[in-house]
Amino acid sequence: MSTHINAPKGAIADAVLLPGDPLRAKFIAENFLENAECYNTVRNMFGYTGTYKGKRVSVQGTGMGQPSISIYVNELFNEYDVQKAIRIGTCGSIDENLRCRDTLIVNAACSDSSLITQRFGSLHFAPSADFDLLYKAYENAKKLGIKAVVAPCISSDLFYDDNENWRIWKEYGVKGVEMEAAELFTLAAKFKRKALAILTVSDHIILHENTTAEERETTFKDMMKIALETAIQD
Repeated sequence: MSTHINAPKGAIADAVLLPGDPLRAKFIAENFLENAECYNTVRNMFGYTGTYKGKRVSVQGTGMGQPSISIYVNELFNEYDVQKAIRIGTCGSIDENLRCRDTLIVNAACSDSSLITQRFGSLHFAPSADFDLLYKAYENAKKLGIKAVVAPCISSDLFYDDNENWRIWKEYGVKGVEMEAAELFTLAAKFKRKALAILTVSDHIILHENTTAEERETTFKDMMKIALETAIQD
């Protein structure tokens, strides 16, 4: 067991899906996995392992923000030897052509987080997805008939950003704002693991479109399908 995951060794699969919302983890386990068993209830951050098309897959909630996902990913990589980690989360769109419920596959993550500066000081680091996972996810989206956009996101520490810093990144082709991918990609680089983020647009920051909490928990199935198909591929 690790500090925040009360699972014995071997209870977690090599490939793990990482929703921020633990109830989304529960939904995936109950609706997509066979013989799913709950291995973690610490802080109600649910984790499950089951099979998808005959292959073991785990799904672990991570909470909101880079400090929170950092805790779980550190423990999954360091204590449970997870090899593939795929975030399945939500984002706010800052692109007029990327609308609510659309899918964004993240190839790189900008960030305003002090986690970056604590590690690298005045140096810069470019957190990016694993190309193998990225390529497979995009191909799986096409096979599933799901329109998916590949583009960078912003992983911000601010949910309520009064300064609207996203406007600067928008000018450089960034399409979505979320709160976790940059730290996931950074830790994957550190531990020499594979990581990817697949996001569903839950709100549009410019057009002021929104989805409900229930929709975010149970209806964003496209990213779940893409992630599961990608997770089980060798």
